[in-house]
Amino acid sequence: MNRKTLVLPAVLGLLAPVLVACGSTGSASGDGTIVVGTTDRFTATRDASAPFDPAFAYDTGVWNVLRQTVQTLMHVPRGGGVPVPEAASQCTFTDRTSESYRCTLRSDLAFSDGTPITAEDVKFSIERALAIDSDNGAAGLLSGIDTIETKGGDEVVFQLKGPDATFPYKLSTPVAGILSKDTYDGNKLRDGFQVDGSGPYTMRPTVSGDHVTKVVFSRNDHYKGDIKLRNERVELRSFDSAEAMGEALKAGEIDMMTRTMSPEQIKDLTDKPAQGIEITEVPGLEIRYLGFNTKAGSAKDKAVRQAMAAVVDRGQIAGGVYGSTATPLYSLIPSSIATHTNSFLNKYGEPSRTKAGEILKDAGVTAPVSLTLHYTTDHYGSGTKAEFEALRDQLNATGLFQARIEGAKWSEFRPAQKRGDYPVYGLGWFPDFPDPDNYVAPFLDADNFLGTSYVSDTARGRLIPESRRAADRTAATPAFEQIQDIVADDVPVLPLWQGKQYVAARDGLTGVEWALNTSSDLQLWELGRGNA
Repeated sequence: MNRKTLVLPAVLGLLAPVLVACGSTGSASGDGTIVVGTTDRFTATRDASAPFDPAFAYDTGVWNVLRQTVQTLMHVPRGGGVPVPEAASQCTFTDRTSESYRCTLRSDLAFSDGTPITAEDVKFSIERALAIDSDNGAAGLLSGIDTIETKGGDEVVFQLKGPDATFPYKLSTPVAGILSKDTYDGNKLRDGFQVDGSGPYTMRPTVSGDHVTKVVFSRNDHYKGDIKLRNERVELRSFDSAEAMGEALKAGEIDMMTRTMSPEQIKDLTDKPAQGIEITEVPGLEIRYLGFNTKAGSAKDKAVRQAMAAVVDRGQIAGGVYGSTATPLYSLIPSSIATHTNSFLNKYGEPSRTKAGEILKDAGVTAPVSLTLHYTTDHYGSGTKAEFEALRDQLNATGLFQARIEGAKWSEFRPAQKRGDYPVYGLGWFPDFPDPDNYVAPFLDADNFLGTSYVSDTARGRLIPESRRAADRTAATPAFEQIQDIVADDVPVLPLWQGKQYVAARDGLTGVEWALNTSSDLQLWELGRGNA
C-alpha cells in the first residue's frame, strides 16, 4: 500500500475500547512478571512438528507468540491503520502500479544474540518461507513476490508478479519474520517450540510432553524497532479451559485473561462485576463459517450447499449460543469492514424450509441428505459444541437433512481438514490484516488456507488481482461485491457469525485496552503496572 493509502473508514470506528466493570486488587506475580492466561494450545504432533516456525505457523494463537519474538519489516500500529516501519526505517512503493517495493533497514539492527542483521537475512527468511511452502497456507501471503534483491547491507527490493496495494500488510505478518541462517535451515522446518529472532522479547517455553504449558517473554536488550515496551517480562500461560482460566484470574494467579473467554464468563463479568476485576470489550473482526470440500460426499453438490444456506438461522446461533458477543454474518467480509455486502441474505432471504426444498428438488437431489458436521473441540472456546448442536438441530428439523456432528481436538482436526477428510467442517478466521482482501484471498486464491478444491476462475483470475490494484481500498468495492455474490451463489463456504472480543484483567494492570487489537494480535508490550 503506498503513501496515499488510507485506513478503511469502517474499521476506524472500531478502535475505541469499552471498559465495562472495575474493582481493585493486587498483582499475580511476586517478582513483577505480568501473567496472561489463554486457552490457546501449543502442541507438536507428527503432522505439525514445527508449530512455532514462521514458515509453518498460520494460527492466531501461535502468531501471538511469534509477534513478540520475531521482527518484521513493517507492523500495524497500536490503533490499527496503515502499516508503519518496524525493522525497517522506511518502506515505500517505487512505482505507480504497486509492483516494486523497497525497504531500508534500521541501523545497528541485531538478533537477540547480538548478531547484526543485514538485507541478506531478510531475503533468506522470506525466500525460505516460499521454498518450504508449508501446506498450512502461510506462504500464500507471500506468493505474489516475483524476485527479492538486496542492495548493500541495508536495502531490500521486492518485485511483485502484479500490482498489490496490500503488500505492506503482508510484510507485517509473522510469515515474513526475519530469521537467522545460524538457527534456521533454509530448506526445512525447525522442529520444536523455541523461537529466535530480533523482536521486542526473547522467549523461553515450558514444555510438558507434546505441548507448551507456558511461555516466558523477557525484554530483548538488542531490540531496535518501533515498539515501546512497558514491562520487563510477561508470562503467557496456557489453560485447558476458559473455566480454569477464569478461576486462576479470580484467585490472583494470573493478571489478565484473553482468548478465549466463554460467553457465560463474559455475561457474568459484565452483569455482576467481580471485585478487583475489570472486563474490557475490544473491537474484533473474527468470523465463523462452515467450509466445504466440494469434491467429497454430499458437499460435492452445489444444491446441497445452497439448501443449507437457505435454512441456517444465523440469528438463533449467534443469539442463542453466544448472546451479545456475536452477530449474524451474511458474507465472508464482516459488516464492520468497508466493501461488505449482505450477499447471502440478498440471495436466500430469511431461513426457509420451502426455499431449501425447492433448491434440492430442482437439482434432482433426494431428501433427506446425510451430513456430518465436523468441529474442533478445543480451539475456539466452549461455545463451539453448542453451536454445532444448534446447526444440527436446525438442519434436521426441516426433514431435508439427516445431520450428525463430530468433534476432534485441533491437533487432529486441522490436519484432517487439510487432507480433505471432512466434507463439511467449521472454522474461524481472525484476519491477518484488516483489509477485505484478507477475507477473500485466503479462501479463494491459489495456495489458500483451506486447501479447497473449489475454484472460481472469475474471482481468482480477474477480480482478486483487480482489487489489489487500488491503493485507495474503497475503490476496490465493485470487485469485492462481485466476489461476495459469487461466494453466495456457489457456497464454497457458509458464513455464520462475526464476533466481539473481550479481555478481563485485575486492577492495577495498565494498557489492557491495547493488549489485543482488531485482528486478535496480542501486544504484550502494552501491558504495565500502576502508572506505567
